[in-house]
Amino acid sequence: MKRSFLYFICSVSALGGLLFGYDWVVIGGAKPFYELYFGIADSPSLQGLAMTTANIGCLFGAMTAGWLTDRWGRRPLLLFAAVLFTVSAVGTGLFNDFLLFNISRFVGGIGIGIASMLSPMYIAEVSPANIRGRMVSLNQMTIVLGILFAQVINMLLAESVDPTMATAELMQTWNVRMGWRWMFWAETIPAALFLVLALFIPESPVYIAMRQGKVSADEAHHKATLLTLFSGKYGRLLLLGLVIAVFQQWCGTNVIFNYAQEIFQGAGFSVDGMFINIVITGIANVLFTFVALYTVEKWGRRTLMLIGAGGLGMIYLILGTCYFVEVKGLLMVVLVVMAISCYAMTLGPVTWVLLAEIFPHRVRGVAMAVCTFALWTGCCTLTYTFPLMNASVGSYGSFWIYSGICILAFIFLFRKCPETKGKILE
Repeated sequence: MKRSFLYFICSVSALGGLLFGYDWVVIGGAKPFYELYFGIADSPSLQGLAMTTANIGCLFGAMTAGWLTDRWGRRPLLLFAAVLFTVSAVGTGLFNDFLLFNISRFVGGIGIGIASMLSPMYIAEVSPANIRGRMVSLNQMTIVLGILFAQVINMLLAESVDPTMATAELMQTWNVRMGWRWMFWAETIPAALFLVLALFIPESPVYIAMRQGKVSADEAHHKATLLTLFSGKYGRLLLLGLVIAVFQQWCGTNVIFNYAQEIFQGAGFSVDGMFINIVITGIANVLFTFVALYTVEKWGRRTLMLIGAGGLGMIYLILGTCYFVEVKGLLMVVLVVMAISCYAMTLGPVTWVLLAEIFPHRVRGVAMAVCTFALWTGCCTLTYTFPLMNASVGSYGSFWIYSGICILAFIFLFRKCPETKGKILE
């Protein structure tokens, strides 16, 4: 396969990651506006539901993706995910009913669940071992570009408002009437592009070989089931994959994207300052993901995971302490950017690389599905519990808890995480 064509098909597959990143983060910028529109600004439980609906869809998508990708193939399922993203983008901005809004978010979540599992797996299966880590990390690059795209769109669409305006006046602003809708509608452009370009990529050679019985008996002649995955040597690999997947969420970094409003306003910033700081974190996210593209093959997967766990543990400890002593302003932005940067060059991309590499062909589809399901379970619990935890123990307590989780994960990864750099998938 020509290198140029390889980059093309991997880039197209990684567009699923771009939509994953956009769909996942756009709601954070729309949050203060649709909450007023739907009348849920004073209901933490309904706020948490609106933020979590897509994550529940992710669980459903991840749960079914493993079986579907082995039955239908990788390429048709990527096309299906593109359709789901398009439908969700249109519907979320279109509906005036809170239930229909959440149903549309759920549909988009299914697309995220499928794409988040399938895109890195497809890329791993078409890429040679010597550049596989870099190519799979390309998926994370498109995720963070999608995040930045959402952050910039949110900033450009949101009009500046007087913070002293009464609720009745705010209800008549562009932001509440239409702005949040266009934030979701903007996703239709990359979703349509993904749908068209996915028509031109081939099926995974691993899937073709498995269907034709050309993969070794130990790998594919016996159909993998959940029972297979939980037995013997696969059980030990599954435990590692589950810990890696859940930790990527429970490390806490993703609450910065989903609850940026609360985090930056808690640090003393206005709505305008909040959007500017959100874009700053998005730029740092992209820049340090580029760092990961070059370090994942040089430093190795295990080293980067340890740097990420240890680094975030220290940053969150300091960040929580600053919230405790009520530090405001620039220092808080610097600490948040440091956390995002550390995550972007380590846990963000390397988690997907490891999950795509540690399982053999025979169980890769179902194993990736189980681990992705666990990852989105972690995301659901993280997203739903943050406003409740923030209300009960404060921002300082929340970040201290995330720091403790990172330290425990560092110990586990130091003892159990292998190095997969340069090894063939089999």
